Amino acid sequence: MRDGHIERLIQLLARIPGLGPRSARRAALHLIKRKDTLLEPLAQALNTVAGAVHPCSMCGNLDAQDPCRVCVDARRDPSQICVVEEVADLWALERAGVFRGRYQVLGGTLSALDGVGPEDLNIASLITRARTPEVKEIILALNATVDGQTTAHYIHDCLAGCDVKVSQLAHGVPVGGELDYLDDGTIGAALKSRQPM
Repeated sequence: MRDGHIERLIQLLARIPGLGPRSARRAALHLIKRKDTLLEPLAQALNTVAGAVHPCSMCGNLDAQDPCRVCVDARRDPSQICVVEEVADLWALERAGVFRGRYQVLGGTLSALDGVGPEDLNIASLITRARTPEVKEIILALNATVDGQTTAHYIHDCLAGCDVKVSQLAHGVPVGGELDYLDDGTIGAALKSRQPM
């Protein structure tokens, strides 16, 4: 029989994506065993983040300042906005170091099954930003899922009245990928997106 405090910790850890009940139990036990070196510093960090980090009012990124560091960075190209589903996608692009423009985090994708409509996402603020004279290109970097592509088409239609170029990430065979290991959808997208050599 576990203590109620430990059970509560396990239940909260189990809500984290990628952690099931068994992994949450192991993580809780690990944290408790290392109370001084891990549990207490983690609790302090969580408390600090909860009070200090908020979504950026311009792009939706998470930061302790508003507007976020990406939005106020004068070295970034204000003419390009890369649209991503979640902050994790923004972080992935930043990690790659290949994009030097600005971002728009939607906060998800359109999904009729989940009851997520345009008003639930940061699409209206994207359209407002796209209408400013400095913005020349909107890059749709949404996942190649049904909901991601539905959202991309919706945004494309919404941007029809704006004087901006709309592009999207290429889909298909990844660098180093082998055809035998790819799913049919990826192979089909690669064939449709083929380019001259």
